[in-house]
Amino acid sequence: MKICIVGGGGAIGGFLAVQLARAGNDVTVVARGKTLDAIREKGLTLITEEHPNGIQGPVRAVEKISEVGVMDVVILAIKAHQLTPIVDQIEQMVGQDTVIIPMQNGIPFWYFQRRPGLHQDHVVETVDPNGTIMKTLDPHKIVGCVVYPAAISVSPGVIKHVEGIRFPIGELDGATTERAQKISDMMTAAGFKSPILEDIRSEIWLKLWGNLTFNPISALTHGTLLEICQHPRTRQLAKDMMTEAQEIAHQFNVTFRVTIDKRIDGAEKVGRHKTSMLQDVEAGRELEVDALLGSVIELGQLVNVPTPRLEAVYALTTLLMDCIQDAKSGISLVRPGNQH
Repeated sequence: MKICIVGGGGAIGGFLAVQLARAGNDVTVVARGKTLDAIREKGLTLITEEHPNGIQGPVRAVEKISEVGVMDVVILAIKAHQLTPIVDQIEQMVGQDTVIIPMQNGIPFWYFQRRPGLHQDHVVETVDPNGTIMKTLDPHKIVGCVVYPAAISVSPGVIKHVEGIRFPIGELDGATTERAQKISDMMTAAGFKSPILEDIRSEIWLKLWGNLTFNPISALTHGTLLEICQHPRTRQLAKDMMTEAQEIAHQFNVTFRVTIDKRIDGAEKVGRHKTSMLQDVEAGRELEVDALLGSVIELGQLVNVPTPRLEAVYALTTLLMDCIQDAKSGISLVRPGNQH
């Protein structure tokens, strides 16, 4: 298949790109800056437990989406807040049979699309202000996906796989279609586990349980998954936040196939892994706080479920993000009147 991975130089995008290319697909990655230069000069390298010295797949690297052409599959391996600025360019890669696979964490912009019920086509403003993405991308071309693997960007053009190979997918209306089967087969041939789910939204909540707790807690404390889960107070905080999220999800008829304790135990087993948000803090990048926390709080307000713990952590994490951006801009973090 002809595949374009927008954000193909990032951790998950790079992991996908190398594996899909090695499986015989025609893979193009859209990257920028030093990452683009590194891929063009040395190729895209993936380090795994089986291949500690790294492996490569034949990928084409471009800077602009306009250079890509029409694809069979477009994978959006970028963060939620990075999608809106480029969404109007994505149509340049989309033909009659193109499948778009968004791989954002958190509540996706398409959550209420092709979903019958009271809130059908409701815009999740936190991740899609004014419904810009929903108005631009045809929901009938979208296949949902939940990203479970953990990977890190070691250096420009070099990705290290930490653990996990699951990328479950699902049509937005729950149907099992020929195109979904083709995507599943494509992913399986590349070494991934990619089952087709009838209820992709419940799987989103299961993944989000971890993202909305461990990511901000790690960003605020610099603790790894192991440390967060083993420290009694942060473990309890994670459990309380998950409970609030579960109450919201139940209002949308979401079912969880594991308990909260089992979900936390699973994160603990990953070990001393730094979450993507902690990696972003250390690199001075913008945080996914709205997609992971703001969107859930927004849905809580929609169905009148209180979220005091989620809101407290959200407040702290948004302040952290502001401080990071201020530091990058050279703005003093000491506000007038705060001197002591």
